[in-house]
Amino acid sequence: MKKKNKVYSQDVSDEVQAVAHKYLRGHGADLEVLEDKKLKGQLSVKEQLYGESAKAAAKTEKWIMPCMSGLLEAEGLEKTWRIKQEAIVSEVDILNSRKAYDISLRDALLGPYTLVYSLNGRNMLIAGRKGDLAIIDMLTMKLIKNFQVKETVRDVVFLHDGQTFAAAQKKYVYIYSKEGTELHCLREHEAPLSLQYLYKHFLLSSVNKLGQLRYQDVSTGQMVANYRTGLGGTRAMRVNPFNSVVALGHAGGKVTMWKPTSVKPLVSMLCHHGPITALAFHSDGHLMATAGMDRKIKLWDLRKYQVIRSFAGHAKTLDLSDRGLLAIGNGSFVDVWHDTAGDHSFKPYMNHSMAKGFQIGKVCFRPYEDVLGIGHSHGVSSILVPGSGEPNFDSWVANPYESTKQKREKEIHNLLDKLPPETIMLDPGKIGSVRPTKTRVAAVDEREVEGEARDVAIAEAKAAAVVKNKTKGRNKPSKMLKKKQDEVARVKRKFIEVAPDQPRKKIKEVELAEVPRSLQRFAKKKPL
Repeated sequence: MKKKNKVYSQDVSDEVQAVAHKYLRGHGADLEVLEDKKLKGQLSVKEQLYGESAKAAAKTEKWIMPCMSGLLEAEGLEKTWRIKQEAIVSEVDILNSRKAYDISLRDALLGPYTLVYSLNGRNMLIAGRKGDLAIIDMLTMKLIKNFQVKETVRDVVFLHDGQTFAAAQKKYVYIYSKEGTELHCLREHEAPLSLQYLYKHFLLSSVNKLGQLRYQDVSTGQMVANYRTGLGGTRAMRVNPFNSVVALGHAGGKVTMWKPTSVKPLVSMLCHHGPITALAFHSDGHLMATAGMDRKIKLWDLRKYQVIRSFAGHAKTLDLSDRGLLAIGNGSFVDVWHDTAGDHSFKPYMNHSMAKGFQIGKVCFRPYEDVLGIGHSHGVSSILVPGSGEPNFDSWVANPYESTKQKREKEIHNLLDKLPPETIMLDPGKIGSVRPTKTRVAAVDEREVEGEARDVAIAEAKAAAVVKNKTKGRNKPSKMLKKKQDEVARVKRKFIEVAPDQPRKKIKEVELAEVPRSLQRFAKKKPL
């Protein structure tokens, strides 16, 4: 028994050592080269503390996040992008093999189709261009509701509870329940093209063909903002999950980022030399992927607003998974890229071609699952992408297995924790910090500049003070010192300090009384 426990502890320690490697601060210092014993001792203690903290973090990760994400691994000269879906489905278990499917609706011809998943990945919403709407429970693979609105549907999005949803139809935006009942008609959103929902703020955002961006609070019905972008309509619209800033890709190649409390865009970036076709954000909010008609796919670092990588290729739709995999849809082909080295040098990881050349309209990763949903011209498909989903979910944020009681409680908690629109900003870390007053900072800087100029002038005055040799009694040290002090006082008069909040006094010109015409030539004339 003791031997088994010893072997188990040895295996656990090996796993911890492997995980702790990514928490270390690079390579340790080479202590053998150092000759100073004191410095060598201090560095050895620090290296030991770094190692212990890395092991503690690895143990925490092991017990709090027990599931590990997997990846396709090739042997020898084999390439992962050559592995087909049939081979992957045949190797996985029965439950995961059911997640790869193909729903073809060629008889109805209500496409092209788009799809979107709920925040926890439990439900999937399918929308056809010609008005076909359907909700599917992805856990039981049962159809919840399928109905026809008999009107053009351009975009759909789930709301806060993952059951009610909003549809951008021909003239207005409509909100439906999971039973297909029309709850609201938002007439303020005219001719919408794209929709996005801000979960933490309960804001529904839309942009129409005239380039008008609107924000509406779905909990109160209040219209929060209505801005004209001035850059035309667009279908490339995404929300940064890190700071809830809405990004729009325009026909001129610009990407603008908006918040509901600002009339002008927070950021305006020229990303492509042509219309932008697709946008995508990573879950950490620091990475953005864009695609344009100039046949380039670019990755941007939003902390510096600089391009990291640029690849040749065209994409109609983009999406980034929880683990950082990039899905690219174009024509009838889907490519999945993976950052193997960790330096954003994405390389081909998987590819998939649609049957009979079905044209892809949208790709979307399912949260917390290794599944990629594809909406195409004749229906909806799903493929398995190992390593794309986050294996460990937080039940306080999104729980795919929540009960009806938990759903009700979560909706109430979300309403109580609703954030006001003023909290949307590029850097949410500034919330709670104290911002210095601009006038005070400017006054301090002005004082520093005046103080430096005064010191320089005083030094020059002291150096330039020349004392002449005069007759007896007039060349005393006391008189020489007094002359230097008078020279310094004369220089200081130019730099009299005035309080920043007290304006400098201006000399008012005394208006002269009216004088006779014969004496006006002696009166003081005002400057023109």
